[in-house]
Amino acid sequence: MQLKELITDDDAVSPVIGVILMVAITVILAAVIASFVLGLGDTTNTTPQASFDFDYDQGDTSTTDSFGNTGTDGLLTITHESGDSIEATQLYIRGSSDSSDVEVATDSSNSPKYSSGDKISAGDTINVGVANGDTVRVVYEDSSGDSSSTLGSWEGPDA
Repeated sequence: MQLKELITDDDAVSPVIGVILMVAITVILAAVIASFVLGLGDTTNTTPQASFDFDYDQGDTSTTDSFGNTGTDGLLTITHESGDSIEATQLYIRGSSDSSDVEVATDSSNSPKYSSGDKISAGDTINVGVANGDTVRVVYEDSSGDSSSTLGSWEGPDA
C-alpha cells in the first residue's frame, strides 16, 4: 500500500456520518422550538394578580374576633379592587395565627356569601370581624395545595 493512495482515497464513511448528525441536530432543534411555541413544556401554576382594598370600621365593645384574639372588635371589609378573577375555594383570610383561617368559600358566618363554584372578581367584598391588634392577610392557595401566595395584607391600628 502506497502512502500517496491513502491521501487521495476518499471512500470513507465520514460524509455519511456527517449527514446523519446534521439530520439529528435539525430534528432535535425542531422539537425544542416546537415545545416552546406550543407551550408543551410549560406546566407551572401561576399566581393570579389581584389588588385588594381594606376598610376597617372600629367597634366599641370588647369581644373575641374570628381569629380567637380578644380586643376591641371591628369589621374589616375586604374588596377585590382589580386584577384576575379567583376561585372562592382558593382564597383564604388568615389572621395573626395561621391556625385559624377563614375560607372565603364558606365565609366566617353561618350563611356563606360565596360557594365553591363562585369566582371572586373586581367589586366583590367579604366582611371579617377583627380586633385592633390583628394582622389579616388575603392568601391564594392553588388547587393542589402545593403553593400559596399572599395577595394583600392589613394591620390593625394596635398591631
